Amino acid sequence: MKLHELSPAPGSVRDVKRIGRGHGSGNGKTAGKGHKGQKARAGRGIRAGFEGGQMPLHRRIPKRGFNNIFATPYVAINVAVLNRFEDGAVVNTEALLNAGIINKAPYGVKILGNGKIEKKLTVQVAAFSESAKAKIEAAGGKAEVI
Repeated sequence: MKLHELSPAPGSVRDVKRIGRGHGSGNGKTAGKGHKGQKARAGRGIRAGFEGGQMPLHRRIPKRGFNNIFATPYVAINVAVLNRFEDGAVVNTEALLNAGIINKAPYGVKILGNGKIEKKLTVQVAAFSESAKAKIEAAGGKAEVI
């Protein structure tokens, strides 16, 4: 393949819409903007969520609770899921990804204490709940925080 043989995929490139170039073009005169009004003016536009002066939806709906913007969003996994691994295995984020238990973990994984664990595993993740740590160690494994 040579540079002059390259071309974009069929249908991926369109011609530029040439507006205001005469009525024969189909987009002449008002240039596809209709007649007058706020949307026909230069520098047009109303911000997203603007409802013409009516109280916007995001201000009409009551706010509840608290959203901690500094919290680390860990991917939570229960102890019972770790039984999929063989006895004596080292379980870390990469092993969980390869096993298909999690899809992605940009901020790490936290092990929670729901369920039972019967296998002796070395678990290396970002965080543990107290009950999960106790269950892993009671089964003869190790809970290591990375």
